[in-house]
Amino acid sequence: MDTLTDALSRCFALDDFTAEAQARLSAEAWAYFSGGAADEITLRANRAAWDQQQLLPRVLCDLEGLDPGVSLLGRRHRWPLMLAPVAFQRLAHEDGELATAAAAAALGTGLVLSSQASQPLEAVARAMGGDAALWFQLYWQTGPEGNRASGRAATLALVQRAEAAGYQALVLTVDAPLSGVRDRERRAGFVLPAGVSAVNLAPAPAGDWRALLARAPTWAEVEWLCAHTRLPVLVKGVLHPEDAREALRCGARGLVVSNHGGRVLDTVPATAALLPRLRDALQHATGPGMPCLLVDGGIRRGTDVLKALALGADAVLLGRPQVYALAAHGPHGVARCLALLHDEFIAAMALCGVRSVDEIGPALLG
Repeated sequence: MDTLTDALSRCFALDDFTAEAQARLSAEAWAYFSGGAADEITLRANRAAWDQQQLLPRVLCDLEGLDPGVSLLGRRHRWPLMLAPVAFQRLAHEDGELATAAAAAALGTGLVLSSQASQPLEAVARAMGGDAALWFQLYWQTGPEGNRASGRAATLALVQRAEAAGYQALVLTVDAPLSGVRDRERRAGFVLPAGVSAVNLAPAPAGDWRALLARAPTWAEVEWLCAHTRLPVLVKGVLHPEDAREALRCGARGLVVSNHGGRVLDTVPATAALLPRLRDALQHATGPGMPCLLVDGGIRRGTDVLKALALGADAVLLGRPQVYALAAHGPHGVARCLALLHDEFIAAMALCGVRSVDEIGPALLG
């Protein structure tokens, strides 16, 4: 048995990758990937909220033909999980997002590429191939002139690149007009090392926080984006029900309930706690089909995926564990991470007495 195979055979759960990732990453990169905002209260709450949800299984159910597949935005997915957008993955592995994409494609799992990826978006699309779902996470761009018209032009140019490369949806992140107060990063002295950068983005014009806020997008930009792309737009970072309704009024096809992994504003509620409220806000939505609702933050087990669906999500996004697995064992680590979580989800479905995701609902929660 070779060294890599032996190491992977000792990984039985997602948390098994964490210690090895920390050992392999620089102290600065570890602080960047693992840290949260301020006192990291929300970071811890995200994980704790899933643990606090209890399952109430049914027994003696007919489980023949159990199928974990789910439809999102009209496309069939092997299971209700996609890899979340994580920036600068070349900090974790020399191939960065290309390695992650290769693993996702091999495991039939969708991927949302960060606009701050450290590999070209076109190369990542080629690594994914044409079978698994591939979405593009978008930050609103500022443009060289630093005004709203310039920002719209720069954003549209990036969107058109994603469209041409074959991305199937846009995930617009709206919860970070400023960076969070990340004490752990500051204590570690984190800066991007030479050779790692957001290769798909033009350098942002200089400016202090006042300039950043003056250029920050509003609902008008969301409405404009939805009208200027042929791709469905999901809005990521929505926590308030009224914002959920406003996103749909602007033309969004779905939402991601997210607090940015606890990395932006500390002491906001855990995503699991807010998920039912956001689903309720969408129940009476009008338009072409029921909006798509995803959630991220603290997912570590197959039971967490099932709980998320029981609380109203259509699927989940997996963030930090993918990059820990990448740092620990490269693309083989990411593939092992996904295989473990997929098998756990199958087990959770069977042990709760459901054979399709359509049967997962609030009645399975204690």
